[in-house]
Amino acid sequence: MNIDLSTNAVLNFVVGAMVFSLVIPLYQAWKNNDDIWEIMLAFSSIAAKAAVMILVIAILRDDWMIGVVGVIILSVGNAGFMLLAHIIRRAGNL
Repeated sequence: MNIDLSTNAVLNFVVGAMVFSLVIPLYQAWKNNDDIWEIMLAFSSIAAKAAVMILVIAILRDDWMIGVVGVIILSVGNAGFMLLAHIIRRAGNL
């Protein structure tokens, strides 16, 4: 049995595993559709996993422009989402 362990094959497997790992928070958001905090946590997890997946694809394609977009999404992408969570928490305490 000949198994291909080249860099492209390994990175393609990693991207496939990352796409599969996106299903887990989607299932949690679908299962707990009444708790807003669980849904926000699931979507935040999806955003972080998608940004890491963009970085892996940038390394796979050797394209640094895509990598810069992944870094920007990873660093400031969830900032607005966290502000929204804070506003919802404040509105719930009133």
